[in-house]
Amino acid sequence: MRITIFRFALLMSTATASVGAQTTATEIAQAATDHLKAFAEEQAKRGYEVAFEPGNVDSRIALARCDHPLAVEFTGDPWRSNHPSLQVACQGERPWRMFVTASVSIQGPALVATRPLARGERITPDLLTTRSMEVNASRRGVLTDADAVAGMEVRRPINAGSLITPDLLAAPDAVERGDHVIITAQSGAFSVSSRGKALGNASVGEQVLVENLRSSRTVRANVVAPGRVEIPM
Repeated sequence: MRITIFRFALLMSTATASVGAQTTATEIAQAATDHLKAFAEEQAKRGYEVAFEPGNVDSRIALARCDHPLAVEFTGDPWRSNHPSLQVACQGERPWRMFVTASVSIQGPALVATRPLARGERITPDLLTTRSMEVNASRRGVLTDADAVAGMEVRRPINAGSLITPDLLAAPDAVERGDHVIITAQSGAFSVSSRGKALGNASVGEQVLVENLRSSRTVRANVVAPGRVEIPM
């Protein structure tokens, strides 16, 4: 009888210790909230106002006790979504991870068009103005520096007051069909230059076919600057 009572007491003691050695839903929710708060404070220094609310964590959840502070990170980009997800993870001896949803609203300056813009029009600073908007409401991202996009071309018509997103603009062609260009063939510190003629249009970073005016050969080259192309050797 005494042995039976002892075993029962030991079983209850073990069960109680097991329940106590858990990471609770409250702790997980608090870790997510702390991460969102830190994010909001960081963005406030840059002039953005962040409102947030972590999603509900099932109160019945109970994961292994973590012997390290819980690690939290965004798994979705909060600048491109109002509902980014968070990964809460334990990196201790008994690792685990789980995901928590969140509502995040980032209010701050963004570029909008001062008037209707036509396709192919070149951007100048006077065509843009800064307005406070919910910048993460657009999955396409936003632009904030008018000087950085000056000289770029409008890819498709933009209405007055519309948010300027990166996909609406394109870098102008640095080389156009018929342009005379400098062709540089480079290998390490050694390079050879010759004159050529572009057989198409391309912007910096793109490839274009060029005719070497000396050899009459056609080669594919990378556009590195207006009027300059490069062929790796």
